[in-house]
Amino acid sequence: MSNSWQQPELGGAADRLTSFLYLARLYPNAQLVFTGGSGAVTEQEFKEAETAQMLFKQLGLAERAIIFESESRNTSENARNSKELVTPENNENWLLITSAFHMPRSIGVFCQQQWVVQPYPVDHYSQKANLLRVDFSFGENLSVLGVAIREWVGLVAYRISGRTDRLLPGIDNNCTAADVE
Repeated sequence: MSNSWQQPELGGAADRLTSFLYLARLYPNAQLVFTGGSGAVTEQEFKEAETAQMLFKQLGLAERAIIFESESRNTSENARNSKELVTPENNENWLLITSAFHMPRSIGVFCQQQWVVQPYPVDHYSQKANLLRVDFSFGENLSVLGVAIREWVGLVAYRISGRTDRLLPGIDNNCTAADVE
């Protein structure tokens, strides 16, 4: 849609962009990387990083030195390509902003790339204090179920293919600087 209208069109995961802007302003000296190409097989000309660059310019973040990585097609390439661009050191602090449902796979991939990142989950699909609520919004629930199934398939596929060494990274098995040295 952004390419079609030649302006940033924000969808359901806009929290990733707005949180990036918030943190960029909160930490004015931080090195910034935005990674996101196109996961489409046939439409590689529409890149998420290019839309983000347009949006950040419109919202006054153009003066910041931001590295945009737009060639990745999946989470594994996001981590690998971005790491090649910034060569992070073990003593550096990096935040990983992504949708909460996608965070376990993302953390696993970054750990596999030997890049210690701190999760900054956004775009939540559940309520923090009410995980077992009953909600009769059938269409919305079906959509969330589709997202969950896709992510679970991704978690298993990434584990089987060796793109991550863990099925569910978490507090007890999160990679640390000691793990990557």
